[in-house]
Amino acid sequence: MSWSNQFVELDKSLHDRAGFCCGENELDVFIQTRALKHMHAGISRTMVLPANYPFPDGKRSICAFYTITPSSVSRETLPENLAKKLPSYPVPVFLIAQLAVHQEFKGKGLGKITLIKALEHLYEINKHMRAHSVVVDCLNNDVAAFYQQYGFELLTHHEGRDRLFLPMKTVKELFDKN
Repeated sequence: MSWSNQFVELDKSLHDRAGFCCGENELDVFIQTRALKHMHAGISRTMVLPANYPFPDGKRSICAFYTITPSSVSRETLPENLAKKLPSYPVPVFLIAQLAVHQEFKGKGLGKITLIKALEHLYEINKHMRAHSVVVDCLNNDVAAFYQQYGFELLTHHEGRDRLFLPMKTVKELFDKN
């Protein structure tokens, strides 16, 4: 199986959610049962990277996916050098709520590609609706290490997980064409 060249919005008529397996039960269950419900409720958007070729039923395997949603953080959770420049009310951020790669593609760079596409998507949204940072809540230390290698820094511990952040200023520097 090989992946296509672009991420598209999750569609139950086109994508085989049941066959997705990344090895993390929480992420597998999310894409299989919750992602569409969250999209229909208007609380998040899930983008998938489908396989190049469909099954006989016309559906395509999901090679990777990410889910994004707006969120906010307390100014006090940000590093002091950033916080002092911000208002005292909650600071808008973008949350990469889920990001996963099918087990078949582990170790092939698809995690990095998926993260880049998620950040690029948020960069485009930020042109119309501003946010201070991108945040992620890490399932475990391996996940935290993955994001940290791309510049994410510890923000706080949130609901038993490390919450990391990357300022939108940094994301902008990655994608600005100027």
